[in-house]
Amino acid sequence: MHAFNKEFDRTVVAPVSGLFGDGENMVSDALRNASQNLRTPRSVINLVLQARLADAMEQTVRFALNSTVGIGGLFDPASAAGLERRSSNFGETLHVWGVPEGDFIELPIVSSSTARDAVGIAVDLIIDPVGWVLPDPWNWAARGVNVVSRVSDRARFKRVIDSILYESADSYAQTRLLYLQNRRFELGQEAADDDFIDPYGD
Repeated sequence: MHAFNKEFDRTVVAPVSGLFGDGENMVSDALRNASQNLRTPRSVINLVLQARLADAMEQTVRFALNSTVGIGGLFDPASAAGLERRSSNFGETLHVWGVPEGDFIELPIVSSSTARDAVGIAVDLIIDPVGWVLPDPWNWAARGVNVVSRVSDRARFKRVIDSILYESADSYAQTRLLYLQNRRFELGQEAADDDFIDPYGD
């Protein structure tokens, strides 16, 4: 699967991402803002499930402000107003509930994950309010914004991604290590924690 994802990146994602230049421009910024805004309702649900009610309320206000004043999320006036973005997902919710991360796996196109996060991705697709509220074809357009934003991010982080996939001696091992380190950091697991162990290390 890693070989498939690497080839898909080389032949499809990387060439298309070139349309966004270096990923640091007004179009990319607008896509990134809109994508983040569309994911906010899903984050609110997960924050509630994690009993982080103050954060859930703050993100609800943030979503309302960016969806109106920010013209559907293309702009981010909420950050200027001091409402920090707090993204969450069902993989994090499972972590809060004590579910172990399980094996590292690579999903097709989605790429790096763990068994726990793979379940989280599936559940997030089901519980995402955007899919309930927006009628066809607008809900598909919303998902399209997320996909295009990910392609724009590929341009934004081109040097790092290219160095991992095409310049490292073992791109799979490098991808696995960086994903696990970053994911555990996102979940508040520091390197000093007893459970912060790379089960795939030699």
